[in-house]
Amino acid sequence: MEKVLDRVQSFFLDMPVVEVMNPNVISVHPDRTLRQVKEILRIKRISGVPVVDHERKIVGIVSIEDIIKALEGGYIDGKVQDHMTKNVVCLKASDTLKEVIETFEKYSYGRFPVVDENRKVVGIVTKNDVMMALLAKLGLVYLHDERRKEVLESPDYFGRSLITGERLDKTGADFFFPIDYYDINLAGVGASKLRQFLLSKGVDPETARRVAIATYEAETNVVIHSGSTGAIYCFIKPDSIFVRVEDTGKGIDNVELAMKEGYSTAPDYVRELGFGAGMGFTNMKRCSDNLMVVSKVGAGVVVEMEFRRNKEGNK
Repeated sequence: MEKVLDRVQSFFLDMPVVEVMNPNVISVHPDRTLRQVKEILRIKRISGVPVVDHERKIVGIVSIEDIIKALEGGYIDGKVQDHMTKNVVCLKASDTLKEVIETFEKYSYGRFPVVDENRKVVGIVTKNDVMMALLAKLGLVYLHDERRKEVLESPDYFGRSLITGERLDKTGADFFFPIDYYDINLAGVGASKLRQFLLSKGVDPETARRVAIATYEAETNVVIHSGSTGAIYCFIKPDSIFVRVEDTGKGIDNVELAMKEGYSTAPDYVRELGFGAGMGFTNMKRCSDNLMVVSKVGAGVVVEMEFRRNKEGNK
């Protein structure tokens, strides 16, 4: 799909950013705490928020990476203004799709605020927004992944790699973490520990960051949606990091529908608490280089993600 988009995006390079961005921006003020931001990210199922003053002028940005670091460092109750990224790269409301794509290519960030001439936030753009805008223009239909069909037809898909189809020896994982809790507030513990483990093994910080964010989303899904326990497995390879998160819970009836932003299988009591507004697959796809999700109703969900390592940052 991305190769198709690469070939056709040139036809729409003059598309104004206002046709690509999401104008419904969720933002926070500098006097909020990181714990409050953590809850906002979880409730809204997003990976970052711009920080604005009372005139909605941008003053910073906070991401899931910042939240993970705060959990590790023990300062989750610290003020946003003390830990936010202050030098924010922004898009201008007058930019076109050409400038948007160039900005994404230049920087490794997952989202960019859009500001007007007074630096007031008027929108936000993610890679998914760009892709969805192009798909809407082209009227393309998502083609079901043939590999997923093949794997689902296998009687022992829980024992095989979804990405390669080969038998997977989970006992040989470099990192294992049991998701054996049901407390929503504990979601993210495994992702944090995995990030620390990868850094201790010499994995470059950027790759470890992407792995942690994507794993955070998958771990949260197990806690909120599965109705069961689960596990995180990680395999460190010379050129990539391979992560598998699985559970044996109620499963997802329609994986393609679940991949859409906003879809949720969270029970009513979780929704009443403000959680479970989505399943985070957009963030997983954005952070990983290869993502595959399979599920059978009553048999659970398996998520596999592959992350290419930054060779210059490897030790």
